[in-house]
Amino acid sequence: MTAASPIAARGPAASASAASPASVPAPVPAPVTGMPTADAVVAEAAARLRAAYASGTPCAPVRELIAPTDLDAAYRVQELNTARWLAEGRRLVGRKIGLTSVAVQRQLGVDQPDFGMLFSDMAVVDGEPIALPRVLQAKAEAEVAFVLDRDLTIEQPTVADLMRAIGFAVAAIEVVGSRISNWDIRLVDTVADNASSGLFVLGNTPFKLDGLDLRACAMTMTQNDVEVSSGSGAACLGHPLNAALWLARRMVRMGRPLLAGDIVLSGALGPMVAARPGDVFETRIAGLGSVRAAFGDA
Repeated sequence: MTAASPIAARGPAASASAASPASVPAPVPAPVTGMPTADAVVAEAAARLRAAYASGTPCAPVRELIAPTDLDAAYRVQELNTARWLAEGRRLVGRKIGLTSVAVQRQLGVDQPDFGMLFSDMAVVDGEPIALPRVLQAKAEAEVAFVLDRDLTIEQPTVADLMRAIGFAVAAIEVVGSRISNWDIRLVDTVADNASSGLFVLGNTPFKLDGLDLRACAMTMTQNDVEVSSGSGAACLGHPLNAALWLARRMVRMGRPLLAGDIVLSGALGPMVAARPGDVFETRIAGLGSVRAAFGDA
């Protein structure tokens, strides 16, 4: 017995439909609405952070908007706000490096530091009273700061190029802060939030690099005369110059190289400590002297 044709078995209507597939219009997909573009998401994240800056009220993490692993998008958020602030008249005076501790990198699941911008209105004089509301959720950490006296615009600077470009080093305290509520941050949150920057205080005594052993230099930081943090230059990517070299190379690749006069906060030498009204922090770094950050009572 000969098997019936599959088309015939489905009947005349099915046969006609199968014989003329072009006679039945293909369904048209409904337009997708409500899906923001990547640029719109970056703009929304940048606006959320600026609003937290302006209002003094912390915001929700921006990883709710950008993918938690999208580091490029996080830096685009940072750059968007940098461009906005420069257009509003803020002056760029340097960079800060974060995540220079290998332990913190492991905690956040990354294998490199991050960076943020330093503006002139973030600089505080040694011992000058700091109004605590100036920085959301402020914490203090001790660092080595470098000030350049030459541009670093070559494509792949070496550590020798970096050392020639550094005019002097000073002890520094960075007052870090987070616009993200309760410091509930992941990598993209801190990068987008200008690397959790706040204010910075530079020591008043500059030192040439000649004769300094910044890897072995011991650091102690006190809070109201009680030691609360200690470490050494080795805690900063093995050496503060290692961190500064990473930054110099990254800045060249991004088209915003380090220039003469720029300040570089090279990264924490020990744990950061939460600041309270009336606190006075003093950092001492062997070979670089001391620096203080004093917070007002209100």
